[in-house]
Parts: sequence; C-alpha cells; structure tokens
Amino acid sequence: MKYRIFAIAPCVAVVVAALVIAQPAAAQAPQSWPLASGYPQDLFHSVILRQFAQDVKDRTKGALSIDVRPDNSLVKLPEIAAKVRAGEIPIGEVLLSTLSSDTRIAGADALPFIVNSYDDALRLWNSQRVPLQEALDRQGLVVLYAVPWPAQGLFSTRPVRSAADLHETKMRTYNPSTVRLAQLIGAKPVDVPTQAIGAAFQDRRLDAMFTSPATGVDAKLWEGPAKYFYNVRGWYPKNIVIASKAKWAALPESTRLAVQSAADDAQKRGWAASESASTAALAELASHGIKVETPEPELRNELRRIGERFSVEYLRETGSEGNRVLIPYFSNATSKAGSTQK
Repeated sequence: MKYRIFAIAPCVAVVVAALVIAQPAAAQAPQSWPLASGYPQDLFHSVILRQFAQDVKDRTKGALSIDVRPDNSLVKLPEIAAKVRAGEIPIGEVLLSTLSSDTRIAGADALPFIVNSYDDALRLWNSQRVPLQEALDRQGLVVLYAVPWPAQGLFSTRPVRSAADLHETKMRTYNPSTVRLAQLIGAKPVDVPTQAIGAAFQDRRLDAMFTSPATGVDAKLWEGPAKYFYNVRGWYPKNIVIASKAKWAALPESTRLAVQSAADDAQKRGWAASESASTAALAELASHGIKVETPEPELRNELRRIGERFSVEYLRETGSEGNRVLIPYFSNATSKAGSTQK
C-alpha cells in the first residue's frame, strides 16, 4: 500500500503544479471593455474616445481592449453613470454636471460666469479633480480624464442687450444649474434633450438657450428661428470618462498604469480638439447666417453678478467640500492677475 501511494503522488504533484501555473495565465487573459457614450460617433469627444481606445490596446499590448459604443448604442446617456457605478458596464463617458444630484462637488463644473477661457477652465478642473475623485471613489468610480465642450454661449430668437431681454422667454435647461440660471434670469425653464433642440426651436417651445456653438451646429439651428449667438463664454462643461472601481482594481498594475498614461494623453488632445471645434463651429454658424456677436457690457456685467450669486449658493450648499475647489481656483486667478500686472 505504501508503495502504491508514493508511486501515485508524483503524478498528483504534476497535475497540481500544472493547475497552479495555469491560474496566472488565466488571470492575464486579454480583456475587452465596452465603453458607453451617448454622443454621435463623429463628434470630437467620440474621436478622442476612439484614439484613447487605440492607445490602450497598443500600450497594454492587447491585454485590454476598449470597444467604444457611441450614440446611446450600449446604454442611454442618463443611465451610464449608474450602470458603471453598479459594475454592469466597466467604463463610460458622462457629462460631469449630471452627477451633481448624487455628488455635490460635481456641481462646480456648471457654475456659470466664473471662467473666461480654456486656461481658466483647466485651472478649475485641476482644483476640482482630487475632491471629486475622493467623492466618486466612495461610490465605486474612478475618474480617468476630462474633456471640455466649447464655451457655453447664448442662442436666442431675438436680440439680447441685457438680461431683461430674456425675461419670460422659454429657456432650455438640462441640469439643476441651468434650471437655477433660468430662474435667476427670469426665464421659464424647459427641459429639452440635446437631440430635440432643433425641433424645439422650430416648434417655438424654446426661445433661448445656453449651449456650445458646436451643439448649435449639430442641431442646425440656422434652419429655425434662433438667429443670434452671443459668445458670453459662460462656462466650459466637461465630459468625464469613468470606470468601475472594482473592475479597475482587478486589472494588473502595469495595465492600470498604461491606461492612465493613455487617459492623460487623451485629456491633452481633448482640450486642444475642443478649442479647434469651437473655432470651426463659430465660423460655420456665421456662414449659415447666424449673427455671432460679443455681448454688450451691460449683459456681461449682469451675467457676472449671476455667477457670483451661483458661487455663494454653491459654497453654502457644499461647505468645506466646495471650498476645496473654489478657494484654490480663485487664489490662482488672483496670483496670475498680480503677476501679469507686475
């Protein structure tokens, strides 16, 4: 009996060893992550997503592939964050400000009239990113990168010289901040999804809206009654790419580092692409007869005061959390202004 036991034992050892060796190989098997986006495939945001996906595949040597699913083809845009949070999909692109109902710190992205350039917008994002990631980490989310839309301007069916010209107009809204903005201006908030903007103007359900010139081009607003665009540079809302924390943590460290490197490069390309898209969109609006104008000083001052009120309300709501975003942002703005004056 003893002889038979010792004769069999080496065979068992070989089988066990083979299983142990096979386990790491299985763990390293190539993965494919579908990435949900609600935006058209030819939009510059989607172009940046596809390049990001290609970089991830190249830099991980195929260990991770990202399959970009644009235009609501995988998950509808309003559902993406919840699906990623629940781990039902590994990664997705969302409009940052839409997270503010669950994550108050995200609302800083939609504070109007406190930024005036892409440089300002980047400083605000740099101030916001760490506290935002801490908040999203508790929800099982990881932030990979952010890309802004062109500055939000004002489309209108009639000339606007001051805020009084917007009283009682039907203004498009899409998040809590734009609803509050309409209320402060004295307009009537009307919730209209992006894909329905053109029809809403043509049906006279909208008189005005704050949005990017690129959105106006996509909606072909020149085909309807919205013939004025005021480049007020209200704010620079950002799309962010988020991943499931659990799925992110399950990746090997080398893969995570490669993905983050690709994400950093995607963010840089995205900001440059947004500026280019803004310039091109303004030119196209003008070519189709939209009057692209600089706002009157009275309107600019009124909007700036609204921005100040928004900031105060935001700090009251968020307390120390909001201070972590706005104090560094405004402090850097002051120091930059001081160094410029010198």
